[in-house]
Amino acid sequence: MIFIAVRFDVRPEHSDNWLALVDDFTRATRSEPGNLFYDWSRSVDDPNKYTLLEAFTDAEAGAAHVASEHFKAGMETLAGAIATTPEIIHVEVPGQGWSAMAELSPRD
Repeated sequence: MIFIAVRFDVRPEHSDNWLALVDDFTRATRSEPGNLFYDWSRSVDDPNKYTLLEAFTDAEAGAAHVASEHFKAGMETLAGAIATTPEIIHVEVPGQGWSAMAELSPRD
């Protein structure tokens, strides 16, 4: 599995409408056959920071994502809304998605 985490520093005028701004890109990516998840989170400390966690089944699926038309369109849209170059972690890990956490489960 290819796991990617990206941190975005968003221009303040785009912070509150960020999820709407990236909605088409998010929907298109989630519908890709090799996409396992594509989830946005907003920082609780800085309203101008968003983190994207995404995963693809393998390197081929990741390459197809980057080659897609919606990726190119998304990058064009995002370039006008970010304040700095995003930071990224991109790694290949075993498995095909989330696993259950061994240390915690709900009480009865």
